Amino acid sequence: MATATKTVREIALEQPTSIRVFEQFGIDYCCGGRKPLSEACEARNLEVDAVIAALEAAEDGTELPADDLTGKSLSGLCAHIVATHHEYVKRELPRLTALAQKVVNRHGENHPELPVIQATLARLGEELTQHLAKEEVVLFPYISKLERAIAEGGPKPQSCFRTVSNPIAMMTQEHDDAGLLLEVIRNKSDRYTPPEGACPTYRAFFDGLREFEQDLHQHIHLENNVLFPRAIEMEASAG
Repeated sequence: MATATKTVREIALEQPTSIRVFEQFGIDYCCGGRKPLSEACEARNLEVDAVIAALEAAEDGTELPADDLTGKSLSGLCAHIVATHHEYVKRELPRLTALAQKVVNRHGENHPELPVIQATLARLGEELTQHLAKEEVVLFPYISKLERAIAEGGPKPQSCFRTVSNPIAMMTQEHDDAGLLLEVIRNKSDRYTPPEGACPTYRAFFDGLREFEQDLHQHIHLENNVLFPRAIEMEASAG
């Protein structure tokens, strides 16, 4: 049951249907999910009772996903994140970059916010590309090897870091940085609202940015709130 004193993260973990509600109200459940619901609502000038009512309605009217990712093995969760969210980022970034160029070329002179959105998207793309590579090459393989070693009773795998908490702290900070860049894009685009009479390309660009943000929120939620805490706990239990 959602309450005003629970953190947004706790609610998102306990009630998967809450994610759609948080997206609807613009409440950050990934990078900013450590805030109590009351504080998150206050920051967005929302009535907390209205949000709680929406959460309860979603819980009562929507079935939970058949595939509960919180119950997956850590290696399975890593594989899911790469196949679902990393691949989405790699596929969408070039498409959005091309759309951004077309929209700026055609409408940038009359809409000065568009070049800012384009530049911010380019920076976000550069940072995410490096971020995904670090997860796929270093962090995720270590987590999977650690899980396997514990299951088999073997020694912990060798790594270039003292504890898994160190790269996780770096990845979490990079998630926060990505969230700030998304906030710039969201604000500059008036929450992805194209101007009246906008051409189909303009609308497709803003629709794509909205979908990209929603996917990245889900992506970061799975890492920050599910994968990373479990990996830290698993390593600690191994001694």
